[in-house]
Amino acid sequence: EVDLVESGGGSVEAGGSLKLSCSASGDVGAHYTMGWFRQSPGKEREGVATISNDDDAISYADSVKGRFTISLDKAKTILYLKMDSLKPEDTAMYYCGADLSRWKAPDVDIFRANPSLLRIWGQGTQVTVSS
Repeated sequence: EVDLVESGGGSVEAGGSLKLSCSASGDVGAHYTMGWFRQSPGKEREGVATISNDDDAISYADSVKGRFTISLDKAKTILYLKMDSLKPEDTAMYYCGADLSRWKAPDVDIFRANPSLLRIWGQGTQVTVSS
């Protein structure tokens, strides 16, 4: 069983920065994709950024390109999301998600666009950006 625990959320003013962390415990195996997703009240969960451990492929939502950076510490299985130039519309609960495979890490674009495909989720961390 794999558990994900997020940390690093908080409240910042517009233009500020935050760095989220997601620590995975348990056996993630040799091939996996992890990512950050967010959800605001009344909205569906959306993919922010995903990364695979096989080839370091990365996928970003257009709304965060150039402002957010996803990275993965493979040795410790810790996922990060550095968020710069934050905007009020970035306010949401941010979730870490993962999916494992025995053969090849799941496609980063497909999983970012379809959060329901991921089978492992953390409890979420709140990010609030004030104007």
